[in-house]
Amino acid sequence: MKSIIYDSRIVLTLDAGGTNMVFGAMRGGKYISEPITLPSNAQDLDLCLQTMVRGFRTVMDQLSEKPVAISFAFPGPADYPAGIIGGYLPNFPSFRDGVALGPFLSEVFDLPVFINNDGDLYAYGEALGGALPEVNARLEAAGSAKRYHNLIGYTFGTGFGIGTVIGGVLNRGDNSCVETFCLPHCKKEGIIVEEGVSVRAVKRVFGEASGNPNHGLEPKEIGAISNGLAPGDREAAIKAFDEMGEVAGDAMATAATLIDGLIVIGGGIMYNYKYIMPGLLRSMRSKLRTLGGEEVGRVQMKVYNLDDPEEFAAFAKGDARQLKVYGSDKTVTYDPQKRIGVMRSKIGASQAISIGAYAFALSQLNLL
Repeated sequence: MKSIIYDSRIVLTLDAGGTNMVFGAMRGGKYISEPITLPSNAQDLDLCLQTMVRGFRTVMDQLSEKPVAISFAFPGPADYPAGIIGGYLPNFPSFRDGVALGPFLSEVFDLPVFINNDGDLYAYGEALGGALPEVNARLEAAGSAKRYHNLIGYTFGTGFGIGTVIGGVLNRGDNSCVETFCLPHCKKEGIIVEEGVSVRAVKRVFGEASGNPNHGLEPKEIGAISNGLAPGDREAAIKAFDEMGEVAGDAMATAATLIDGLIVIGGGIMYNYKYIMPGLLRSMRSKLRTLGGEEVGRVQMKVYNLDDPEEFAAFAKGDARQLKVYGSDKTVTYDPQKRIGVMRSKIGASQAISIGAYAFALSQLNLL
């Protein structure tokens, strides 16, 4: 992260939403210009591309020097290395047939352009300037020799997003297709997990549990009910968030087993994390059995809630002991406890994505 903090290069950024686009510029991992917000015009390709050009030009006019790159996240399927956006894009229907967005912007501005999935950039930002360095610093302060190098980042919101960073390197996959939304729903056979981990999932489960499927409430309003801050069926509200955590935890258990890294969760729904985490941890700590009846953990590592001070203390302590070297009077420290942690983002999804976009651009430029 130090190389980002002290890097003087400027990168143009974009928060691309189906309704609005927010343009900015970053130096040293921080915004240095006033954001420019323009309507996306996502239904009309010509207007949408003109909006992008106008937004980036307006930001550039505020700068004292030329930026070195453009870097941002774009929602939906794409060939990200080639900068081509296309496929099923509900928020950008005019891009469905395929748009060479990166090459277009590069031609207009004479700058390298880097586009990535928002889940990927979220994880990259958390790995460089969020959860990963935070946990390692806390471990060091606690006197633990344990350090982490891999991170799985999840976003809870309109959908269920994921990104993975392994050994400090962002894993973009061979097909720009590192996804989690399409894993199976652990409580509904044949249904995708995103139907249980999303805004619509919270609304649906609350409606089912309260007996009022046409309640018309958003997750924030349901969250207020769960916290006793608004009238309504509190038991149903708590169940909505608990079940979301349970379903998410099952999918996370699969990823954690394969990747073996810390997990950090961001996104708007995490404001109600105290009712999400119990179900999530319950799934990740659950058991499976062999045909012979032997019990094994759903996740082979012990799973800790790093937002709980007592659990973090146990996580940092582990099971370290001194082990004598055979045939010698020397000893070595041995900690046989395999463990990972789950935590909510402290910097927020938006900032993490921005840091990830900035850092990714610089990492690619450094390779040139």
